[in-house]
Amino acid sequence: MLRIENLTKRFGSNSAVDNVSFTVDKPMMIGVIGASGAGKSTMLRMLNRLNDATEGSIFFNDHDVTRLQGKAKREWQSECAMIFQQFNLVPRMDVVSNVLHGTLNKRGTLATLFNLYPTEDIHKAIEILDRLGIAEHAPKRAEALSGGQQQRVAIARALMQDPQIILADEPIASLDPMNAQIVMEALRRIHEEDGRMVIANLHTLDTARRYCDRVIGMRQGRVVFDGTPEQLTTGVARDIYGAGAGFSEAATSTEIEALNTPEAVPA
Repeated sequence: MLRIENLTKRFGSNSAVDNVSFTVDKPMMIGVIGASGAGKSTMLRMLNRLNDATEGSIFFNDHDVTRLQGKAKREWQSECAMIFQQFNLVPRMDVVSNVLHGTLNKRGTLATLFNLYPTEDIHKAIEILDRLGIAEHAPKRAEALSGGQQQRVAIARALMQDPQIILADEPIASLDPMNAQIVMEALRRIHEEDGRMVIANLHTLDTARRYCDRVIGMRQGRVVFDGTPEQLTTGVARDIYGAGAGFSEAATSTEIEALNTPEAVPA
C-alpha cells in the first residue's frame, strides 16, 4: 500500500531525513516519535509532497508519488491530507467555509474565487462537523473557537478531501490534556470506522502507546525503532531519545516534552 524506499532530505550539508525505508501494507494508525530535529515533520512533508525528496522514493499502491507533478501532484495531496500543529485555518472565516476549503483542489478557479460551493458539499461539511461534535459552531468564525475545537475543524477539513491517508504533524502539541485526548480519540475513530491510514507525529510515548497500532522512532533523521506499542520499552525510548535522557520506567509525558525543545534543525 505505502512503501518508502531510502527517503532522504538534505538542507545544505545537514540530512534532516537520512535513508528512511519502511512499508505499510494495510490501513493502520502509526505514531512517529523522536526528539525535536529527528526528522519527523520533514518526513511527513515529503509524503504529502510539500517538500521534495533529495533522494529515494515514495510508492502508494505501486505509483511513484515522488515523480508526480502538476495536476497529478495536487490529486495526491488530496488523497494524502495534512493536519498541522497550528491548525492552518483562516481565522476570520466561518468554520464551515474552512472545512469546505478541503475541496479546493477539486474545484474550478471561478468557484474558488467567489467562494461558491455545491449544496451537497455544504451538507457534507456539516455532517463531518457533527461527527466530530462541533456542528453547532459551523457559523462561527474559526478564531472564536478553542484550540481543541480548531484542531477538530482542521480534521474535518482533511476529511472533506476524502483522503486515503491522513498525516498529522504534532496535532496535540499545543493542546491541553483534555483536548489532546478528544483529538486523538477522533483520529483513532477515523482510522477504525473509515479504514483510513493515519500517520501522526507525536511527542509523548504514552500517547503513541495508547492510540497507535505501530510506532516508528526517529533519531537524527534515521529510523531507529519500528514496532508495536508493547515493544516500546524504556530501553527503546533511550535508544530513540538518547542514552542520557534519563527516563523513569513510566516514561512520562513531562520527561518526553523536555526533549522536544525547538532546534534550528528542521523537525
